[in-house]
Amino acid sequence: MAKQTLLILGGTGEARLLAERLYARGGLRVVTSLAGRTSTPEALQGEVCVGGFGGAEGLARYLEDEGIDLMVDATHPFAARMARNAAEAASLTGVPLITLMRPAWQPVAGDKWQTASGMAEAATLLGSEPRRVFLAIGRQEVQMFRAAAQHHYLVRSVEPVEPSHLPANAQCILARGPFCEDDEIILLTQHRIDIVVAKNSGGTATYGKIAAARRLGLPVIMIDRPKPTGAAVVAGVDEAMAAIKAHLAAPLAERGA
Repeated sequence: MAKQTLLILGGTGEARLLAERLYARGGLRVVTSLAGRTSTPEALQGEVCVGGFGGAEGLARYLEDEGIDLMVDATHPFAARMARNAAEAASLTGVPLITLMRPAWQPVAGDKWQTASGMAEAATLLGSEPRRVFLAIGRQEVQMFRAAAQHHYLVRSVEPVEPSHLPANAQCILARGPFCEDDEIILLTQHRIDIVVAKNSGGTATYGKIAAARRLGLPVIMIDRPKPTGAAVVAGVDEAMAAIKAHLAAPLAERGA
């Protein structure tokens, strides 16, 4: 009997851990897809494919060509385009889709948050007076802050930012998390940061900057994550494992209904 095949849309720590646990479980062909935006991704268990699929229709073709029995979207909570493509491909093919999305951060006593619906609003919320901004949003949308060139930016990303995307007064540092609170306090203090701009990514790996801002009394502009696509959402790897077990145990006819 052929092994059932599971596709993980990856790029997060949860995706890596899920692949490890499924691979160790045995009896499954586990394939993890990476977008290819990081030149040196961490090693993964099972098969790995790198690069885009060509939109929802390309992903649907891949699901059919590879005989995928179940798809898990474990991409970053802000990977909205991939989430939409996954939902559409699942609809086109009838392949069940599980979305693994870590819970969002919630403000606690001492936090000074302003929420923004996107990067343009976040740039506006920085105000007109020059400030020293820790921009911890990755590299894909840094260019949105070129419109607020009066500020000084400290930009942190895993991969280098395209120079033409940087605001006029920006300093870049390359680093990969996790980042602990004490180290983040040192960073924010050394660079005399006035305000932090962050995505509400959830999880523990990058929460250090939020805790550090709280301890230093700094405001945070927190960018809300996109709305879920409507697929079955699980909040952690344990829940994902249980949902996967339930799906793969069901008759194929029932799962495709």
